[in-house]
Amino acid sequence: MKMQQIFDEILKVCTNSSALDIQLFNEALKQAEKAMEGKFRENGDPFLCHALGVALILLREIGLLLPTATAVLLHESFKHTKITELAGRSGEEELKRQEKALEAIAKQYSAEVAQMVRGMNKISSINLTDTKLSADNLRKFLVTYSDDPRVTLIKLADRLEVMRSLDFFPKNKQEKKAAETLLLYAPIAHQLGMYNLKTELEELSLRYTEPEKYRFISNKLKSSGGERQQLIEEYLAPVEKELKKRGIQYEIKSRTKSVYSIWRKMQAQQVDFEKIYDIFAIRIIIEVPKDDRAKEEALCWEVYTIIENLYEIASQRTRNWLSKPKSSGYEALHVTAILPRQRYVEVQIRTRRMDDEAERGRAAHWLYKGMKGSEGLQFWLDNVTALLEKPAEYKHDFSKLKADEIFVFTPTGELRRLPANASALDFAFAIHTNIGLKCAAALVNGRHVSIKEKLTTGDVVEILTAKNQKPALAWLDYVVVPKARSKIKQKLVEEETKKYSEVGKELLVRRLKNWKMEFNDEVLASLMKHYKLKTITDLYVEIAKEKINIANVREVLTGGAPPVEKKKVEKPLHSVELSDNDLNYLAIDADLGRTSCKLAKCCKPAYGDDVFGFVTINEGIKIHRFDCPNAARLLDQFNYRQLKVHWLPK
Repeated sequence: MKMQQIFDEILKVCTNSSALDIQLFNEALKQAEKAMEGKFRENGDPFLCHALGVALILLREIGLLLPTATAVLLHESFKHTKITELAGRSGEEELKRQEKALEAIAKQYSAEVAQMVRGMNKISSINLTDTKLSADNLRKFLVTYSDDPRVTLIKLADRLEVMRSLDFFPKNKQEKKAAETLLLYAPIAHQLGMYNLKTELEELSLRYTEPEKYRFISNKLKSSGGERQQLIEEYLAPVEKELKKRGIQYEIKSRTKSVYSIWRKMQAQQVDFEKIYDIFAIRIIIEVPKDDRAKEEALCWEVYTIIENLYEIASQRTRNWLSKPKSSGYEALHVTAILPRQRYVEVQIRTRRMDDEAERGRAAHWLYKGMKGSEGLQFWLDNVTALLEKPAEYKHDFSKLKADEIFVFTPTGELRRLPANASALDFAFAIHTNIGLKCAAALVNGRHVSIKEKLTTGDVVEILTAKNQKPALAWLDYVVVPKARSKIKQKLVEEETKKYSEVGKELLVRRLKNWKMEFNDEVLASLMKHYKLKTITDLYVEIAKEKINIANVREVLTGGAPPVEKKKVEKPLHSVELSDNDLNYLAIDADLGRTSCKLAKCCKPAYGDDVFGFVTINEGIKIHRFDCPNAARLLDQFNYRQLKVHWLPK
């Protein structure tokens, strides 16, 4: 369809639009014409035909209003302005340009139109094949990426217009577009209850992915179309007669299975076309007083009985989803009648409520497929439902939106799914554990932020690491992903164990030296065996935490109680006699020159002060006064490194 024809069709659809909306659409059209001047599609048509084609689908087939079509034209203007005028500009410059342009759109058109353009600009900049997300997550990303559900509907209309024009594309692009459509767009249309659009997308895709199979099934359906119609009429006549006789109010719908659905079934069941028994199906919808579930089930079985009395039933194909509905919530009776010459008709028996649930209960199937409990998604789906059913009355208020997941990009375009309220630190751990453990800061959309920065969908995040960075206890307050929490806790335990191990080893080495005993592998093995420990680290930690009394270690190594000794010291230390209880104390005098102890500079203890020893990591033992400004912190946080101290008498 040429550009003028498409424009004329748009005008026919917009007869009920306001004069202002039509005026704004025409202004957007002029802007798009200027931006796309000299740009052509593969078949030689102006590229503007694509934008107008998408607008027509939105207006005529999806039922949206003219401002949505205006947003499409403005978005296409953005894309082509970027291509033609912005070569060489930095990403930051382009972002500033877009923000300025969006502000102008909001002022000239409306905030609503600007919001849709913003959403389309963001989503069109993403190369979906580079995101490395699963198909399910990609579909979820596509529908939740923008606050406004119309952006997703525009993406569907855009893809439908492309698929209808796919003959003009090179073969490699045809196959790629068709595969993408089957994987992403057709399922989204199905999940939104847009079954006609879904079916067309599938049919068009199969035409390019499996051209021979598509032609074979299409020709089979065409050749048997008249016969099927006659069969339906003959089959329905006695059924309708009996329904009216019993006073059952009903509606009958019939449908022929799509080419794609038949092909899928042939593949799944490994059967020929002739063995597909539900190529066409009939739906009998029964009118039942509202909220009378018992009456609903009784009438469905009554209709089943009518069919059973009139025709032979393929009992192995009967499905009872009344007593026990599907996990998706689907309720119905399915029965397959066998007609003369071994022809089959599948009949779906539903009440009006069941049919409404199946056709318009858009969230049920989706949430069942791995998305239960998603408040944000449920709210989004409710908005799509309201939008499709009454576009003129639709109010786009997203203040209640509570997304429970976000989608964030790496600088290379890879997409990561995270829980809502995830931080830059969560993202770092999602990339790799070692990156998380060394995370020092991040760049979010080019802006330098701390590791606790909360992320939102669409953010581009680059993690900055530091060689000496180590996790801190406070990090647990910054993360929401269980994996990140687990790795942080694990590393904190390792660090704490390392510190305890260093302190315990220093205590053991010093005490063995005081006892004039060697520190070697034989001693360590003996202690590990006695205390039933698996590693040397465990031994050091137990000593540091005072779970092993260091005073008893000599007894373990010598095989008996330590003798009472007179501890003699050479000057400048003074002699003193210590009892067994005193062996847990460090004896010092005013001159520390010949010991491994040092007086702390923070409080400068003097002989006779009330003091304690503190085992440092790198500077031996330091002596602090109990009234030292640092004493409270040292004794509270590192109590296991405290030593009791005696001043030797002068």
